[in-house]
Amino acid sequence: MSEAIRIGIVEDDPDWRRGLADYLAAEPGFQLLWTASCGSELREALHGDGDAPDVILMDIMLDGRPEGIQLAEEASLASGARIIMLTSMEEKELILQSFHAGAIDYQIKSSFERLPDAIRQAYRKQSPISPEAAEQLREEFKRLKALEREFEAKKMSDLITPSELQLLGLIQEGYSQPQIADKLFITLRTVKNHVNHILKKLGVDGSKEAAAKVKEMGLLDHKNERK
Repeated sequence: MSEAIRIGIVEDDPDWRRGLADYLAAEPGFQLLWTASCGSELREALHGDGDAPDVILMDIMLDGRPEGIQLAEEASLASGARIIMLTSMEEKELILQSFHAGAIDYQIKSSFERLPDAIRQAYRKQSPISPEAAEQLREEFKRLKALEREFEAKKMSDLITPSELQLLGLIQEGYSQPQIADKLFITLRTVKNHVNHILKKLGVDGSKEAAAKVKEMGLLDHKNERK
């Protein structure tokens, strides 16, 4: 006979806590170790003499605050348990914070019938990301990617002078270095010096690569604004 999955529950609503405890206690292969309604009760359970839980169901909102996120990290570090976050609504802004805190799954309370399978998957370290969590993670990654791109563009913009940007714009348009020298009324040596400085600044090997890099960052679209 396989060993029972040891479970802890953190939930501040007494009716929901009792109902969830009864529901899971009737499930084969589960052993409910304890329930807690707040952080102090959770800490007492974690540091007691009993067995450590394999899985903890953690309500995100405790006493009207998202205290469960901090407690998830604390419980994960103290016990090594897999944490499943519970919520009564799709609090999308808290999903990513929950995963950062060490949670491996995120379940809506109204879908409580999914919890037994979620607990087994968490125990086996096979928890899939729920559609709600996946959507929010995608949105967050897009936001972070946009911020990263904006930061890189700003950093590059601070490195490149307006005259260097003008030169890169001409390279991107297909002008050769001698043609650029003629067009800008400067010597070919000056063009080459500019190009060498640009390559060092951007850490690339060729002028076309440098031009493509600043174009990708959108800097060539605004080169006239910097004049």
